[in-house]
Amino acid sequence: MEDFKFSTLEYTRPDCEGFAAFAAETKERIEKAGSYAQAREAMLAYDERGKDFSTTCTIVHVRHTLDTTDVFYEKENEYIENTYPTLMPSFLGVNEALMNSPFRADFEKEYGKQFFVKMDLSKKKFCEANIPLMQQEAKLCNEYQKIMATAKIPFDGKELNLYGVQKYFEHEDREVRKGAVRAYSEFYHKNEPRLEKIWDELIRIRNEMGRNLGYENYIPVAYMEQGRTDYGQKEVESFREQVHTVLVPLCQKLYEAQAKRLGVEDFAFYDEKRVFPDGNAVPAGDDDFMVSEAAKMYHEMSPETGEFIDFMIRHELMDLKNKPGKASTGYMTDLPSYKAPYVFSCFNQTIFDMQVLTHELGHAFAGYMAMRSQPISDYYSESTDIAEIHSMSMEQFAYPYAERFFGDQADKFRFAHLQEALTFVPFGVAVDEFQHICYANPGLTPKERTLEWKKLEEKYMPWRAYEPDGFFDRGGYWYHKLHIYLYPMYYINYTLTTMGAMEFKKKEREDHDSAWADYLNLCKCGGSMSYLETLRYANISDPFEPGSVARAVGVARDELMGSPFMA
Repeated sequence: MEDFKFSTLEYTRPDCEGFAAFAAETKERIEKAGSYAQAREAMLAYDERGKDFSTTCTIVHVRHTLDTTDVFYEKENEYIENTYPTLMPSFLGVNEALMNSPFRADFEKEYGKQFFVKMDLSKKKFCEANIPLMQQEAKLCNEYQKIMATAKIPFDGKELNLYGVQKYFEHEDREVRKGAVRAYSEFYHKNEPRLEKIWDELIRIRNEMGRNLGYENYIPVAYMEQGRTDYGQKEVESFREQVHTVLVPLCQKLYEAQAKRLGVEDFAFYDEKRVFPDGNAVPAGDDDFMVSEAAKMYHEMSPETGEFIDFMIRHELMDLKNKPGKASTGYMTDLPSYKAPYVFSCFNQTIFDMQVLTHELGHAFAGYMAMRSQPISDYYSESTDIAEIHSMSMEQFAYPYAERFFGDQADKFRFAHLQEALTFVPFGVAVDEFQHICYANPGLTPKERTLEWKKLEEKYMPWRAYEPDGFFDRGGYWYHKLHIYLYPMYYINYTLTTMGAMEFKKKEREDHDSAWADYLNLCKCGGSMSYLETLRYANISDPFEPGSVARAVGVARDELMGSPFMA
């Protein structure tokens, strides 16, 4: 295992029937256990088998997204996605045996109360009637992802994918920017009929899942899927309102200053990514240069991050270059049998590449630490609302090293990155509210849903202006956000955790050693605690408390508003 490389890992289709049989055997062993030691031994053996199964499934997923045109891995991915839901009753049987075990108190004493909280959540969000619906859902999501991955957009005499054309959103020539956004918009407009139907079907299928579980719609199930146990819709709504009252006016000022810098009176969407009139910061070297500098940065950052980046490079656990057929996404996943994170993205020679090397590797570092700190694989990963704090905070911890990647443009990078960290939040809460509207109002037509997005842009992004009568101007911009299709109710996590990241920024400025110690604790605890418990453990504030948004963004606001770039 020490010598493995991801590219040469052998793949054999997982024995789903064998794993289900092993789960049934484990259930019986736990039920018949005469001591805690026997029950614990059965649970740990099952955990090891589960890690092997999960690792094999991850290999398929990664190789499928690396090349969505590879028929073999497309079929293997389809097989797993169709088969996995049918295994859920066997998995839940093991959980049931543990929950009913006379040694439950012993398990909770050793592994904490979250051990059973997660099991209870799994029980509540599953019923056998949803198995065929989960299979249909996976098929539709794969279709959406393939449409995105195989995009071929003619522009600038080239055939570009979605990441490739977005590079032009920062171009010095305003007409080129405008043309790039138009080409990007036309891709979604052209595919609108099928994208409408996919979304319509996903809403229908997911709401049926919710009704099968006794709910009015899918929203409560989505919250459970995200691992939310100590807050709900009411708290999320209050957070969105804080963003509306506190951040939207600040973002308006930031974009007004940007329009002044650019010398444009009719500031438009295609100007948003052009932060400076003389050009945005661009990486000082190619893809390999960026990875090489990242390795140096992580070695200087801490002994733990140095060990981590060496592990990632040695075992080929990153694929970052943009290639035809590669899924248009970025993610971190893990191979639990190897205690190995894996990072996937598509570089496009903009500051986005630096974000990948900090954001996704922030996720990966947290996984690396949790897999070496937690006793069971259930705790290797945390709820999604915690996960994004790891990644966004790592982006902030990387600020002192910006010169390595951008040379004399480092200050430009830091300003643009920080501005985007804040201006993103209103968009993020709009995505969340849009999903709530769609699932709560399934009778809306596709065009009515798109109009709802237009209203949300007017509420949360009043500065935004597209080409008059263009597809995006009519509300079509939401189609580009793959999370809406693939990861229901996930997107609010980015906004909640921006508050945590901004708090780490403030703490680091006051006391780096203390801030880094809290960050390491956050990474090591994995999924062993609930959301609010984890925040308290890492000395991070509750983002739902009144006034929390204003307090969290205070340092970033002052830094941006006091910057020479705002003059």
